[in-house]
Amino acid sequence: MTDGSFDVYQIPEEHATIRAAVREVCDAKVAPNAADADETGEFPKASYEALRAADFHAPHIPVEYGGAGADALATAIVIEEVARACAASSLIPAVNKLGTMPLLLAGSDAVKAEFLPPVARGEAMFSYCLSEPEAGSDAVSMTTRAERAPDGGWILNGVKRWITNAGVSDFYTVFAVTEPGARSRGISAFVVSKSDAGVSFGAPEKKLGIKGSPTREVYFDNVHIPDSRLIGEPGTGFATAMRTLDHTRVTIAAQAVGIAQGALDYALGYVKERHQFGKPIADFQGVQFMLADMGMKLTAAREITYAAAGRSERGDADLTYFGAAAKCFASDAAMEITTDAVQLLGGYGYTRDYPLERMMRDAKITQIYEGTNQVQRVVMARQLLTR
Repeated sequence: MTDGSFDVYQIPEEHATIRAAVREVCDAKVAPNAADADETGEFPKASYEALRAADFHAPHIPVEYGGAGADALATAIVIEEVARACAASSLIPAVNKLGTMPLLLAGSDAVKAEFLPPVARGEAMFSYCLSEPEAGSDAVSMTTRAERAPDGGWILNGVKRWITNAGVSDFYTVFAVTEPGARSRGISAFVVSKSDAGVSFGAPEKKLGIKGSPTREVYFDNVHIPDSRLIGEPGTGFATAMRTLDHTRVTIAAQAVGIAQGALDYALGYVKERHQFGKPIADFQGVQFMLADMGMKLTAAREITYAAAGRSERGDADLTYFGAAAKCFASDAAMEITTDAVQLLGGYGYTRDYPLERMMRDAKITQIYEGTNQVQRVVMARQLLTR
C-alpha cells in the first residue's frame, strides 16, 4: 500500500506476509533470548542482530534514506510480532521510530540525510530524551537548557530521565529550553551523539519489566551542538515532541497487543493440556469465560490500534484522539489479559519457569510510558470537548 489506506477489518495481503515473516524470525531467533534478557537485564544483542538481518530493526525509515519504507501499519505489525516474543526486543524498532520521528516530521534534509541512513543500515540506534526528574507528564517544565555558544552552535546542559535504550543508542533527540520564560514556545530539539564530549549515562534502572531494554539517565555537561543538528526552527521543539507522540503512541499500542497475544497464545496451549478432575481445564465454563473475555479485549485492542495506524500514515486530523485511545485501551487490555493468563496457569503462572509472569510485568510499562493512561484520558477528553 502506498497511500496508507486499508480495510480495518482485514489487513492487506502484503501486511499479512510481513506478519508471517516477522513471526518466523521472532519464533526462531528472538523468543529464545527473551527469558535470559529478563533474567540478566542485558540488552539482547542476538535478537538485535536477527532483527537487523531481516530489516525489522527500523522498518519505518524511508527508502530514500536506505530503509525498508514500511508504512505505519506495517511498522505496528512488526512491533506487535516482536513483542509477542519479547517485549524488551520490541523496543528496538519502537524506540528507533520514536527517536527518529522528530527528524522525519521537522528535520532538515541535511539532518535526515546524515542521521537516518546509519539507523536504516543497523549501524546505530536512536533514542528520545524528553522526560526529566522533575518533568514527567508536565514535560513543558523541563530545565535542560541549550544556550547560544559565542563561537556558534549551542551549549547543552541538563539531565534526562527514563531514557529507553540509553547507552546502547548512538543518537538522541534531545529537547531543551532555548528561550526561558516562553514555556512550550521556548523549547527546541537537537540531535546529540553518544560520542559528543560531555555526554554520559547513569546506572541502569532496576525495573519491574522490559529488563533487556536499558533505561538510564542521560547527562549533558557543556555539550557543544552545532547549528546543523537543530531539528526544525528554534522554539518548535515542544510542538514536534507532541506531534511525535501522536504517531508513536500507536507503536506502544502495538507493543501492548503483541504482549497480550503472546500471553493468550501460551494460556490457550496450557489449558488444553492441563487436566484436573479428569478432563482438560479448557472444558470448564469458568475457564472458557476467561478466555472469551481475553480474546474479546485483544481483538478490540488490535482493531483500534490498526485504525490509529491508518490515521498515522495519512496524518489525519483525529490522530491525536486515536493515538491516545489506542495506547490507553490496548495497554489496559494487555495488563488485564496477562494477569488473567497468569491466573489460568495457577501456581505455575507465578513462577519464572513459565513466561507469563514476565509478560505480566512487561505489560505494566505500556500503561505508563509515552504518557500515562491518565494523561491519555485527558488528551482524549480535550479532543472530544473541542469538536
